[in-house]
Amino acid sequence: MQRLIFEPEHEQFRDSVRRFMKAEVGLNWEKYRREGMVDRALYTKAGELGLLCTWADERYGGAGMDDFRFEQIIIEENVANGDLGFYINLHSNIVAPYIAKLGSEEQKARFLPGAVSGDTILAVAMTEPSTGSDLAGMRSRAEDRGDYWLLNGAKTYISNGILGDVVVVAARTDPDRPHGISLFIVERGMEGFERGRKLEKMGLKSQDTAELFFSDVKVPKENLLGEAGMGFKYLARFLAQERLVVAIGSLAAAQAAFAETLEYVTTRKAFGRPIGTFQNSRFTMARMRAEIDMAQTYVDQCVLLLNKRELSAEDASAAKLLASELEGRVLDACVQMHGGAGYMDEFRVSRMYTDARITRIFAGTSEIMLEIIGRSLGLDERKLASGA
Repeated sequence: MQRLIFEPEHEQFRDSVRRFMKAEVGLNWEKYRREGMVDRALYTKAGELGLLCTWADERYGGAGMDDFRFEQIIIEENVANGDLGFYINLHSNIVAPYIAKLGSEEQKARFLPGAVSGDTILAVAMTEPSTGSDLAGMRSRAEDRGDYWLLNGAKTYISNGILGDVVVVAARTDPDRPHGISLFIVERGMEGFERGRKLEKMGLKSQDTAELFFSDVKVPKENLLGEAGMGFKYLARFLAQERLVVAIGSLAAAQAAFAETLEYVTTRKAFGRPIGTFQNSRFTMARMRAEIDMAQTYVDQCVLLLNKRELSAEDASAAKLLASELEGRVLDACVQMHGGAGYMDEFRVSRMYTDARITRIFAGTSEIMLEIIGRSLGLDERKLASGA
């Protein structure tokens, strides 16, 4: 189906991104999966081509392209022709915006140029070993010691945990308030900041995920991001874009898996004819094609709403829910259509199948997405009980 969201300049940009992803990323997936992370040089090479933080102001080295469709293209082409372990989406679309929108002029001048060039790789640390995604139960603490903040705690499941040079860390600064959380910029080399294990995962084998430990880390006062005690609100503020990023990647994965499977069922034969000619195969492929196109239209509309600063939490949650759930169904069907070959990692659908499982969990589980959407309909137990 033709996608009406893009203009000629977007398609020209896509061509250049595709060439980069194929040549610099896609050809090395075996190496990255074996080593458990991508090369740092990928970030600097992407930076040289202007593929990092395309939205960043020119005074920080960016292109100043205030149009999320360019970032959407980068995400899609990395999924289709690169490698999911290259977490360019986290770097450019999840972490860097915290600095750009919450940071002081001094912080933006210090950190954004490196993020744009790829010399500074970004990460964000929220999840903790004992609390998971329950931010109200966060145990990491930062105490105001006058000239600095003293940070202690542990984080886990941190993407870019090994490669990350600058980490936005959430920590409790007000023990008397459940949401008394602040955000801090912690830099590689700060005394007391240590990396733990590089964690082994079901999928995303080439993406480094690690434990982080903070033991009496003296964080300079100028590294507080935004206002003290506002971290919980800040995190909620950026969730809509984060969930849209996941939705874009999920649909790109579904599109790529469909294309791989269409080629396979066209050439693979059983009982003397291509397996795609059997009715069940035709119907399965037809249903996937229709569902992917429908979901793509919705996600594209959400991108346009984001450009207009009108993307709601409910719409972003719906996009994330539908795209990630569809990705799971499509990958399962594609593995089945490949038969035994689909279980072999030499076939891409096998790797994509395990990679896809996380998208229904991170950035808010499917169950949380349903809660958000349901409450937007007025189906809130507390409000209904009070008659409001």
